[in-house]
Amino acid sequence: MKRKFTLLFLLAMVVMVLAACGSSSDDESSKSKDEGKEKEKLIIGIDDHFAPMGFRDENNEIVGFDIDMARAAAEKMGVEVEFQPIDWSTKESELSSGRIDLIWNGYTITEERKEKVLFTKPYLENAQVLVTLADSPITKIDELAGKQVGVQALSSALDALNKHPISKEVKLSEYKDNVLALQDLKNGRVDAVVIDKVVIEYYMTQETDTFKILEEELAPEQYGVGVKKGNEALLEKLQAALDEMNEDGTAAEISEKWFGEDRVLK
Repeated sequence: MKRKFTLLFLLAMVVMVLAACGSSSDDESSKSKDEGKEKEKLIIGIDDHFAPMGFRDENNEIVGFDIDMARAAAEKMGVEVEFQPIDWSTKESELSSGRIDLIWNGYTITEERKEKVLFTKPYLENAQVLVTLADSPITKIDELAGKQVGVQALSSALDALNKHPISKEVKLSEYKDNVLALQDLKNGRVDAVVIDKVVIEYYMTQETDTFKILEEELAPEQYGVGVKKGNEALLEKLQAALDEMNEDGTAAEISEKWFGEDRVLK
């Protein structure tokens, strides 16, 4: 009797192991199919306070150069697109977790970021600059010693400032976005703001005689689109769409709309 019980117990254990293996195999197969399946909609993470790249207009609609570029690229890829405002300081985490498919909003290509994400080829030149109020007596970067300087947190602007010797002599104020930093500049709470050149140039067309850019630039840089590590298939398809937009004039047309000239890198 004892021997019969033992045999029945062993048989039950074998059945359970086989069932578990089959379930695991099915899960892996399902996961493989999901990863290989092409998405019908791309979720793009943006900072919706980053004019003219991506921001909200007077009707609270998300607009901008990168927004138009993304829509045009999605059309060529045969997919829909949805723009998801995110906390810019967590952009890489949002991408790696799968909550967004792309980072596309004046996203500067850096060596540090290349370790975390895949990048398209650069599509736009930019630089980090220091801006003050138009009537400020400050005209050179070294005159910022002891002054209060604003910058967006965890941004390439902050990286550029930290690499400059003046960073050791200024008082730093970090902000969630550039809009808040520029507001404090206008209110006199900071003496200068480190910001993307393309951004402040846009604001200067909207608020004439309010700001001035110091002549010395902190760092030249280039924008690219960020894709999740391991998703080379999406990167390849997106890059093909961007290349086609360069060839057929779509990118140049979008650039003319937002900058008054063709600034897109070929």
